[in-house]
Formats: sequence, structure tokens, C-alpha cells
Amino acid sequence: MTIRVLLADDQALLRETFRILVDSRPDMEVVAEAADGAEAVALTRAHHPDIVVMDIRMPGTDGLTATATICADPALSGTRVLILTTFETEEHVARALHAGASGFLGKDVGAEGLVAGIRTVVAGDALLSQQATRNLIARFLTAPQPGIHPAARKNLADLTEREREVMAMAAEGLTNADIAGQLYLSPLTVRTHIHHAMAKLHARDRAQLVVIAYQTGLVQPNPPRP
Repeated sequence: MTIRVLLADDQALLRETFRILVDSRPDMEVVAEAADGAEAVALTRAHHPDIVVMDIRMPGTDGLTATATICADPALSGTRVLILTTFETEEHVARALHAGASGFLGKDVGAEGLVAGIRTVVAGDALLSQQATRNLIARFLTAPQPGIHPAARKNLADLTEREREVMAMAAEGLTNADIAGQLYLSPLTVRTHIHHAMAKLHARDRAQLVVIAYQTGLVQPNPPRP
């Protein structure tokens, strides 16, 4: 299957560099390019790419607003957003996750890192390290966000005990391999539980599952260290 990519960045030179990189991979192709957030939304609706590689700071509609619009559109449920930006602050990462982004990379990432990031996000996995997940949770993700996942708390009761257990461990930043080792399961079984939880909670991907776990109280954050 060919991964269809939309590039959104206000710098034409960067877009061209990313296009060459992506198009050089046999399993990827760039289907459109946008110079601002509004154009990114319009082109996403026109092309339905598998993933949008989105800059944050663009003229007019910024990348976070565009991300929220794309992720809130039921017609675009098959499109994921990977934030790629120079401004790699924890607040930006948290806002991106709240907006519905599936991953976050700095523009200093290498070519192979970007390609791997695209594949990770398209596969439905969150692109955040364990430490980044914990830091974000402690500082931002537990803050109430009106309008996000209104049915999630009710739907949490639909999860099996094992699905809640696996979801909680994922929310702590553990990988599928980590969870499998602790619960004596295969990584494939863990992945299946994660996907079942995502389906029942209407989460687009693992990143949203982490947000839901904390906002519904399934997992309580540890107090931040002084």
C-alpha cells in the first residue's frame, strides 16, 4: 500500500526537500502541498491523504487550528496528522495532542527519522517517547478540555478489564513490548487490546487514547517533581 502524504509548510524550499525525500520512498507519495493552515484543510478534504505533515507556525490559519479542524471532521477520520516544527515546546506538543495530532517531530529530525515517523503514525501508533508522555501528562494533559471526547467516560465501562489494564499502561508511556513483558502476553495481543480500546472509545490513535486515559481518570498522574 502506498502512503499518501500531504505537506503543509509555509517555506517552499522545505516543502520541496520533504517532497523529494518522501517521493524517493517506493511506498510513499506526496499528493498535495499547502502553504498555510486553511489551504491544508482544503487540500486534505480534496485528497483524503493518509497523513498530513503539518508545520505549526504558518500565516493566517496556523497548524494547530488546521489540525483541530481536520481531526474534528468525520469525513477525514482516515487522515492522521504529524506535527513537524522548529518550536518543539511541551506546550505546543500538548496543544497538538489536544487538537488530535498523532505525533510530533522537530525539524532537526534526520531523513530516516521523518520517514520512520510517517510510517509509525500511519500504522496507528503515537510518536512520543515514554519520558515525553509522562512530562506532558504531569503538566498539561490532565487539564480539563471542554468538548473533547464527551462520551469517553461512559464508553470506558465498555472496555474489558484487560483492555483497561493495557490502556492504563500505554498511558504511562510503555511500549507494546514493555506491556507484553509485564503482562506475559505477545506484543500482537497487546496491540489488539489497544486497537479494541481505541475503537470502543472512538480514539483516532494511541495518542488520543493516552489523553482519554487521564482525562477520564482511568490513570492518575504522579505529582510533578520539584
